[in-house]
Amino acid sequence: MFAVNTAILEQTNQILHIIFLFLPFLWAMGVLPPLDALFLWGMEQLLEFGLGGSPMSSNTKLLVMFLISAGTAIASYFIPSTLGVILFMTGFGFILSLNLSEIGFAFKHTMISHLDSSKSKNVHRGLRIQYGWREFIFYLTVLTFALIEASLLHRFAGLSSFAKASPQTVASCILIILLTIMWILREIQRVYLFGVFRNPFYPKDVRTVPVLMEKQRRLMKVGVVRRILLTLVSPFAMIAFLSLDRSLQNLHSVSVCIGFTRIFRMVWQNTENALLDIVVVSVAQMLVFSPDLWWNRSLDTGIRLLLVGILRDRLLQFISKLQFAIAILLTSWTEKKQRRKSTASLIALNVVFFPILLTFIAVSALLSSPLLPLFTLPVFLIGFPRPVRSWPGPVGAAACVCSDTVYYQQMVPSLAVALQSALAAGSLGVSLPGSHYLCRFQDRLMWILVLEKGFTYCGVNIKGLELRETSCHAAEAHRVDEIFEMAFEHQDHTKILSPNHHFGHILTPCTVLPVRLYSDARNVLSGIIDSHENLKHLKDDFIKVLVWMLVQYCYKKSKTGESPGNADKNRKGAFPADQHSSAAERARPLREDDSFSVDTIEDWTEDSDIFDLEPSGRTKGRKEPGQLGTTPKVHLSIPGSVETQSQDIPQEMSPEEKLYRAVVLGLPAVDKGKQEEVSPRVEFSCSYSELLSIPEEWRTAPMPASKVNEMRQRFPEEWYHFILSQLDFFHLKEKPSDLLEDLIKDKALKDLYIHGVLSCCFGLFGLDNTVPAPSHVFRAYTGGIPWSVGLDWLTGKPELFQLALKAFRYAFKLMVDKASLGPAENFKELVNYLEEYENDWYIGLVSDLEWQQAVLQEKPYLFSLGHDPNMGIYTGRVLTLQELLVQVGKLNDEAVRGQWANLSWELLYATNDDEERYSIQAHPVLLRNLTVQAADPPLGYPVYSSEVLHLPLF
Repeated sequence: MFAVNTAILEQTNQILHIIFLFLPFLWAMGVLPPLDALFLWGMEQLLEFGLGGSPMSSNTKLLVMFLISAGTAIASYFIPSTLGVILFMTGFGFILSLNLSEIGFAFKHTMISHLDSSKSKNVHRGLRIQYGWREFIFYLTVLTFALIEASLLHRFAGLSSFAKASPQTVASCILIILLTIMWILREIQRVYLFGVFRNPFYPKDVRTVPVLMEKQRRLMKVGVVRRILLTLVSPFAMIAFLSLDRSLQNLHSVSVCIGFTRIFRMVWQNTENALLDIVVVSVAQMLVFSPDLWWNRSLDTGIRLLLVGILRDRLLQFISKLQFAIAILLTSWTEKKQRRKSTASLIALNVVFFPILLTFIAVSALLSSPLLPLFTLPVFLIGFPRPVRSWPGPVGAAACVCSDTVYYQQMVPSLAVALQSALAAGSLGVSLPGSHYLCRFQDRLMWILVLEKGFTYCGVNIKGLELRETSCHAAEAHRVDEIFEMAFEHQDHTKILSPNHHFGHILTPCTVLPVRLYSDARNVLSGIIDSHENLKHLKDDFIKVLVWMLVQYCYKKSKTGESPGNADKNRKGAFPADQHSSAAERARPLREDDSFSVDTIEDWTEDSDIFDLEPSGRTKGRKEPGQLGTTPKVHLSIPGSVETQSQDIPQEMSPEEKLYRAVVLGLPAVDKGKQEEVSPRVEFSCSYSELLSIPEEWRTAPMPASKVNEMRQRFPEEWYHFILSQLDFFHLKEKPSDLLEDLIKDKALKDLYIHGVLSCCFGLFGLDNTVPAPSHVFRAYTGGIPWSVGLDWLTGKPELFQLALKAFRYAFKLMVDKASLGPAENFKELVNYLEEYENDWYIGLVSDLEWQQAVLQEKPYLFSLGHDPNMGIYTGRVLTLQELLVQVGKLNDEAVRGQWANLSWELLYATNDDEERYSIQAHPVLLRNLTVQAADPPLGYPVYSSEVLHLPLF
């Protein structure tokens, strides 16, 4: 006996010496797994194939679920009665197949809401499943019926052996029929049957949501029927089959405990595969009734199902890996850009050593490890085993966030809702943990990975790929568009069962989903922005929009109880009707520092400098109320200068303007310190005008009197009166009936708005009345106007500057709409335009932070102006929020895992960090560049990666 043991030990020693000799080579080739990946892979395989569970979305959940599942299998060994074993396995199999983490979160949220209702409102639930009493009652009802069915069938019909007329045989026939029906109902919803022939029942030429809903009504009913069969009918039919099995009579059997604990849970956790496994075992039992056969003599039903499940999974993996290997071999020659000098030699070697290649594929499938194409060439290795997630970090923890990320953030909730119905109906095929899907809409590409799956739920991760397409990205995206257009939009589908022209590609189209997202339209504005007529009306439109915006601003301020005319003071409540405000009744400040204006230069002393920006003289008199900036003054001449006479003729330049241009525009900016600008007091004829008065610090712009007179002539008085007439003042408790008439008649209030509008026009357009050039319009829209005194003053009032910039952008959008749709017929229509811009539009720049906020808030429309300096054209970009069709296709899982394994090997083991390396170049068949992008950072670079999204599949 000792000699025998010694011989075995010596043989083991020799084998280990050989293995240890090759360990450095295996590690260098990336075949030897890291300990953490090996440990997680082992737990995942045992949980899925030994205990009937599902891979988990996180390492913690995987460990906890593995321990609980193993404890359940061990506990079933010690139960003394067969009925108790069946009830225990049925109950725990159902409970463990549920999404326990989300149910726990919902329970915690419910408890918090009961304890403190105020805090519950602040709990962020995101896209989590909303569990409530309805779901709890549903689960409790299903569990109760399952326990009753299992106990009754086992007690009254569970002693008969498997025969042609036995109850278990009848259950087997029902399961075969169910599998056939569900398979037909699943395939009939996909655009291609088996991925080869086009489905004649699938709607043709689907481009819009209404057309899809109209044509897909029958398929939606098919999906509902399949969902009922999958969720309720099939599990109960399989429990009936298992409860009638005689193998359960063998108590305290390890094989029974492992096999039946696994299948009783798999019935709920992975219903489709469990149904297929049971049908295969049933057919085998029907065909072979001989009790002497090894299959019937040595194995109980639970172990048979376990072996069939492992064989099914490995066989499907083998087929997928073989397709991947053949695709690499063929495309290395058929795709011209992939053809290299060594391609012919590599293909010849693969043909000669094809049995070895098949062995590599078989071993890779047996270990459930990726088939690694070295540098994505037809040179294959066996990658080390790893979990189906492929990457070690937390799901959704890292992404290359940029300005394009918000478009994916906005669309993911709606896409998740659409995926729920598609996964539940079966239109995406058999979705198992490790399945990959690719969605396409315009320039957006969404990569979906299924992480875990259980009874009525599925956990997925959605990634968004970059929108700025490189040449490689564009080449592969163009091929993806071709595949989807051929499947969903091509008109030539007259032939029945027409073939899939892209068969063999790793992407197989499945269906289209209605998703609420932004469509992106870009138009060239040539003929609009460079039209002299349009630009001529732009200033007038800007004045109208600015008046409307200033009135709305002051009116909203008055609603909050703060008088906009006194921004430094907080006024609460309505303005009393009997309280008259006048300049004489107010206490004047002890010292008033005049703002820098040519109109305030009254006195010149002999020791003063004409280029001094702060003259020593002070204003001796104030302008009369209601005539702000228009009262003529006697201006003393400069000593030694020639006296000129101003006739206020628009064609001639007044002395004020000459002095302004000579002194102000000819000098650089001078720091004036922290002088407080104080405007002259204004006396209103209506006591309520104070509610609509412009803030005092907005009245201090350095305006020549002639320009104020000119603006008075251009001021749209009728438009101003119309805007005031639209105000309701509902927030005032007591108001006179003729309030609006008094406001309209108040000349002092109107002069304030004239001065405010002129200040903004001066800041954006300067003093010239010339028609602005397209380049100036673009700079004004983007806020990049060259420096001037007017702009310097305007930017010193940030709130007013933002209002002016917003008004200019509204005016530009109005110019574009008038050029496209025609001018507004009346003031009411113009107000409707502006109110629509205010409520439903964001008009700005793509680079603005507010643009991203508007996308996340789902503003119905967004508009931006752009410029292409290379082509010299101006473009308008409009985003429209609407429900549109997103195309979805299923990817070859093993092709993705293999390319990700090569990416990991090449960057971490071979340390090839060349950004232009061969393995990242475009490959239209393998989608190599897109696959690399979809990898987790730092090896990949998706611009968006969601957390685990738990989708309910009720």
